[in-house]
Amino acid sequence: MHINFTQLGGGITLAAALTLPLAAFASSSPSKGSGTGVATSRSSAVSGTLQQNQAGRKITGVVMDESGQPVIGATVTVKRNPKIVSVTDADGQFSINAGNNDVLVFSYIGFQNKEVSIKDKRVLSVTMKEDAKTLGDVVVTAFGATQKKETVVGSIQQVKPESLRVPGSNISNAFAGRLAGVIATQSSGQPGSNGSDFYIRGISTISGATNPLIVMDGMEISQDDLNHLDPDVIESFSILKDASATAMYGTRGANGVLIITTKSGADLEKPKISFRVEGNVTMPTSKPKFVKGAEFMQLYNEAVNNEGNGSTLYTDEQIANTRNHVNPYVFPDVDWYKEIFKNAAFNQKANMNIRGGTHKIVYFMNLNLSHETGMLRNRSKEFYSFNNNIDYTRLAFQNNIDFNMTKSSKISLHLYAGLDKMHGPLASNKDVSATMSDIYSQVMNSNPVLFPIMYEDTNNDGWIHWGFRQLANGGNTNALARLVNGYQDSFASTITANLNFDQKLDFITKGLGFHAMFSFKNWSKTSNYRYMNYNLYSLQGYTQNEDGTFAYTTVPVGDPTQPVLSNSGANAGDRRYYGQAYFDYNRTFGPHTVSAMLLWNINQYNSNTYVTDVLASLPQRKMGFAARATYDYKHRYLLEFNAGYNGSEQFAKGHRWGFFPSVGLGYVVSEEKFWEPLRKTISNFKLRGTYGLVGNDQYGYERFIYRQVVTLTGKGEYTTGTPGNQLTYSGPGWTRLGNDDVSWEVGHKLDLGFDLQLFNSLNITFDWFRERRSNIFQQKFSIPNYLGTAETAIYGNLAEVVNHGVDIAVNYNKVINKDWAIQFQGTLTWNNNWITVYDEAPGKREAMKSLGKNVKTVWGYQADGLFIDNADIANNPTSTLGNIAIAPGDIKYVDQPDADGNYDGKITSDDQIPMGVTTPKLIYGFGPSVTYKNWDFSFFFQGRGNVALVLSDIQPFGTSYRRGVLKFVADNRWSPNNQDPTAKYPRLTDTYNNNNTAASTYWLRNGRFLKLKNAEIGYSFKKVRVYANGTNLLTFSPFDLWDPEMGGGNYTTKYPTQITINVGCQITIN
Repeated sequence: MHINFTQLGGGITLAAALTLPLAAFASSSPSKGSGTGVATSRSSAVSGTLQQNQAGRKITGVVMDESGQPVIGATVTVKRNPKIVSVTDADGQFSINAGNNDVLVFSYIGFQNKEVSIKDKRVLSVTMKEDAKTLGDVVVTAFGATQKKETVVGSIQQVKPESLRVPGSNISNAFAGRLAGVIATQSSGQPGSNGSDFYIRGISTISGATNPLIVMDGMEISQDDLNHLDPDVIESFSILKDASATAMYGTRGANGVLIITTKSGADLEKPKISFRVEGNVTMPTSKPKFVKGAEFMQLYNEAVNNEGNGSTLYTDEQIANTRNHVNPYVFPDVDWYKEIFKNAAFNQKANMNIRGGTHKIVYFMNLNLSHETGMLRNRSKEFYSFNNNIDYTRLAFQNNIDFNMTKSSKISLHLYAGLDKMHGPLASNKDVSATMSDIYSQVMNSNPVLFPIMYEDTNNDGWIHWGFRQLANGGNTNALARLVNGYQDSFASTITANLNFDQKLDFITKGLGFHAMFSFKNWSKTSNYRYMNYNLYSLQGYTQNEDGTFAYTTVPVGDPTQPVLSNSGANAGDRRYYGQAYFDYNRTFGPHTVSAMLLWNINQYNSNTYVTDVLASLPQRKMGFAARATYDYKHRYLLEFNAGYNGSEQFAKGHRWGFFPSVGLGYVVSEEKFWEPLRKTISNFKLRGTYGLVGNDQYGYERFIYRQVVTLTGKGEYTTGTPGNQLTYSGPGWTRLGNDDVSWEVGHKLDLGFDLQLFNSLNITFDWFRERRSNIFQQKFSIPNYLGTAETAIYGNLAEVVNHGVDIAVNYNKVINKDWAIQFQGTLTWNNNWITVYDEAPGKREAMKSLGKNVKTVWGYQADGLFIDNADIANNPTSTLGNIAIAPGDIKYVDQPDADGNYDGKITSDDQIPMGVTTPKLIYGFGPSVTYKNWDFSFFFQGRGNVALVLSDIQPFGTSYRRGVLKFVADNRWSPNNQDPTAKYPRLTDTYNNNNTAASTYWLRNGRFLKLKNAEIGYSFKKVRVYANGTNLLTFSPFDLWDPEMGGGNYTTKYPTQITINVGCQITIN
């Protein structure tokens, strides 16, 4: 076989990376006669020392933690001669040469050092105790630098990767309630789109750029890339929240930073291999319930009578025949939801990783496979040869190789490949997510009696006669026909490569180092759409036979044709290049410890998608410098300075560079001598505070907002000529005026907090934060339209927002005895923002102004129940919102005073008020984890509060459609027989009643909830653990129509969140 390596291109690099660990695997195997003396290849390095200690004898043993688990990688030294070293292997075992009078010292990060006298012992069993003070001793900060936790003054939370392992395929769904300061919301359960949207410490801008920066191994990644990660890949997970932590990132870190470091290999005698397989079933947290056909008819008649528009009513005979299901074609009664959706879906997930290496080269490889299916019934197979249910497969591969070239230099190559294959339904060349929203909307727009799913093909046409009925202003879509007549396949790939070089420069001065990194990320997606036409038929007439059966005739809608499968497609993609280089310095001089960093970076983003917009097609580039300096005295008095100097192409010359410094102070009170009497109770107490600036250069998707944009045609249209010979012309015009003074949006961040530890087991972290975001990008709204600029935008640094709040994290770890251990985790995040400066039209009522309101405020009318009778209508303000006459049972609104305090007696758009905030201000979570011998059990509650839901688009019937009636609407509505002014739904009407569908407090609901988010039970036996867990198991909320986490609107037009029941098994092989 001949292989063209030129065609393979970058694949050679990938193949080489895959084979390197295999070579390392082979080299890590022990040679003949080597024995098992020292658990890692370090034994070779110290063999000469061991030979000099022949007077001693071999001591073997095992090192365990208090829960009985092996401590891997613990260092074992002979106290009298620290050069004699051994390291525990993957089973916690070690072997070392020592004499009878020697003392062995056992040490490992996160555990208290332990000394053991050998005396006459040859086999030792050593139990090491966790040292709560040094547990998580090192945290990852900006640009991957590490820092001792006790010296950190910024607000940084380090998260254990195992706490992010929850049922399902998206890691972001574990954020809510577990990460202090992170506000996360999952609003969909659709495979491939069921991750959570999240913010760090809320929203501080109106410019649209609210997402945090996510960095994996130094490379910026998207939220979708984050959701591809399996927790088994993650070595450390840090959240940088304040200016001290994020200032070095400048423009990229304005909204907080997530830093993820993937695992590296380990110098082990034998590779450590782990397998995990899981299977789960998902069920919707809620399903829409519609009334059946006969009740729908009765409600429709009620709506027509309420409105008095003269529409044809359903007869008693039609209602009775529908209720009795006399004929499914003449008197249909279709439950469209049940025809399309099923009650459960089955999914699988598998993960395998291998970790090992030698003292020269170490490697870590992880392969993750996830397969999800959707809730669609496999109806397309009933009519055609294809299945168009959602079928989503995701494959993620991580390969990390670290090569120690010398004792002072290391080179690392981290490769990631993510492959996504999505198969699913198709509607109007939309992606699967948009198609599903379309299908859900069509189900809502359908009703059970207008037409059947299909009619009989009595003419043997060879195609399906899909049901349909034309209405005066349109017609309901046949939801099932729309669903089954097409499918799509998309394939997306993400390739990331990081090349790192680390060089110690101790030969220049001790503690000096140089680090360089180059990263490349490419994402591409190809979609194929296959769709066929379908033929619709309407009922023309029917007759009743003598035997009581019915005969009917149908007529095609348009000219029917043989359905033919057509094909189209689309391509999309992007790529990113990133490079950085920095010097760092870390050194201790007696009680003084100093560190410093000086960094340069450059970042470029290119879109691989063809667009006609020249500006949108250009690459996006950023460059910056960053610096850090820290000082601590006896780990007691702490000082830190950070700065970023960043350049952006978004601004005109003279404004492209921004300087963003920060300063932090810390005081470890518990290190003072006077604290000694309290140390057994309050084992650690640190006060800290930071203040600094961060920058933002993004305004949604707009680019170069300082430049003017001129449209050459289509502006200033006018008509000239004589009657019968007229011509219309248009010319150039401005769609955006230039403003060279547009500059950086700047966040002024203040953080005050403390870290407290009680009884060496209870850790409490508290932060109060405040950010004033000034010079926010905003379109100018105060220019009067009569100046002729109504269609022309101009941007400036015109707005300001203040955001403040608190976040609290509580962790408790206690090993009670050799059988029992308990952990507890709790977090609370509360934040609120308000707009302090805003450019808006003069003369607005105070309640209608954005000034002083939350960024996510929702406006509407203040409702005062329903009109009781015509006298009530006459004695209240006149509504101008309605498109039909106001009548008893319609929503009554409160007139609001104008800017001068006067009432006009009318309900207009100026009478709206701020109703609430659609982003939760409060997020919290708590739950324990208990271990008893080989059993473990945990559960976690997550809640939120101070959030508003506004119902919309739930009205039945209508003008273009004759929509179905939701059960909760029918059960608690105003009607002539139930003239209750407090009913939950106003009177029914045949056409849309704009007065009743307007956003108002009538539709406002409390969106708070408390969920049993996760629960898990597991059993471990030797190297095997089996477990069962679940998510979204219980929800407690005053809002019970659907999962309140999905938000407002109409849940029947959304893919619902899912209850997940999962079982799994994990096997570890050494």
